[in-house]
Amino acid sequence: MMGGQRSDTKEIVIIGAGIVGIVVAAYLSEIGHKVLVIDRQGICEGTSAGNAGALAFSDILPMASKGVLAKVPGWLVDPLGPFSIRPSYLPKLAPWLYRLWRASRADALERTVQAQGALMQLAEPEMLGLMERARIRSMVREDGSLELYESEEELNAALPGWNARKRAGIPFEHLRGEELATSQPGLASRFVAGTFVPGWKTVSDPQHVGMGLWLYAVRLGAEFLHAEATAVTASEKGATIQLADGTGIEAAKLIIAAGAWSHRLAKSLGDAIPLETERGYNTTLPVGAFDLKRQLIFSGHGFVVTPLQTGIRIGGAVEFGGLDLPPNYKRSDAMLTKAKMFIPDLDTSGGRQWMGYRPSSPDSLPVIGCARTSGNVLYAFGHGHLGLTQSAATGRLITDLIVGTNPSISIGPFSPQRF
Repeated sequence: MMGGQRSDTKEIVIIGAGIVGIVVAAYLSEIGHKVLVIDRQGICEGTSAGNAGALAFSDILPMASKGVLAKVPGWLVDPLGPFSIRPSYLPKLAPWLYRLWRASRADALERTVQAQGALMQLAEPEMLGLMERARIRSMVREDGSLELYESEEELNAALPGWNARKRAGIPFEHLRGEELATSQPGLASRFVAGTFVPGWKTVSDPQHVGMGLWLYAVRLGAEFLHAEATAVTASEKGATIQLADGTGIEAAKLIIAAGAWSHRLAKSLGDAIPLETERGYNTTLPVGAFDLKRQLIFSGHGFVVTPLQTGIRIGGAVEFGGLDLPPNYKRSDAMLTKAKMFIPDLDTSGGRQWMGYRPSSPDSLPVIGCARTSGNVLYAFGHGHLGLTQSAATGRLITDLIVGTNPSISIGPFSPQRF
């Protein structure tokens, strides 16, 4: 028990049982802290259950790019495109889009890429080490990824991004002809080139990984409470979490890792964080739908095809529509139709559709650090589509802050107050 702590006060409470929350719980449990995780659904039942399963340590480029606002009209008129905006949601989204435009300036982009690169360099050894300690390292597939292009012009347009990765020390190789065909047999002839990233990794199933890491945390003493946190308040001695059933929980330390819902709790603590929701869709086909060698990335169409132990997952794309509008599963259908065009022998029958909420900041960097008004409340959210990839790096940084040691990397770029 911490000094001055009441006997009925929890030592550390984490709101959110997605991949980030449970990894943070595992890190803190490893060093002897008593951790309670609260979630209204369950362990990895939300967005962390249905993601594409990539450990995308080479994905250091932000969503913001030169001329990004010029693309918005196209996002509005194409509801099934790689990027789309629900027209009714545009007024609410406008301030976030303005911040996205500011994040697309050359100097801001360079800072973002450097910060993302540092976080990824931390993320890879931390995640692989944690999985080893949790005895689930066998859930990692190390087949690399293949990003595909339908023309030399499309490849040339992608070269600045590959040059940025090269400067960051990320290995890759452009493939054509027989090399491309061998890398993934059965592709449609429309693809003239591809970029192979050998260091790209995927997992057997993201929900299985999350559950494996949670069971490790449980063996170390972590506990779970199935409940909905509706409000939080902070004090000099800790924080109070108000639950939907009217009860409250006192915590000496509170960590908010509630994904796309996190900013609602942060606002009550004085932090107005511009968090938006990239609604992602997918279809998971049965095992045996195709002999997929590695994750295929169709960047021009905004989706990926991933081999999982539980099937083949076809998903991605970005839809800005907030947390409350109903899903548009025609987006899943559109990706499945394209996947059949790109992989003619793919069996598209028997699939399961899904939608999840990716918590996204305008600069594509997560929010990691203390609340404005209290050092007893910490934030760990806003990872966009990189929650699985960056969860262990976030766990390490949050642990550094809790323990009071110098962070493993500079956390300035991830400050909740940077906005």
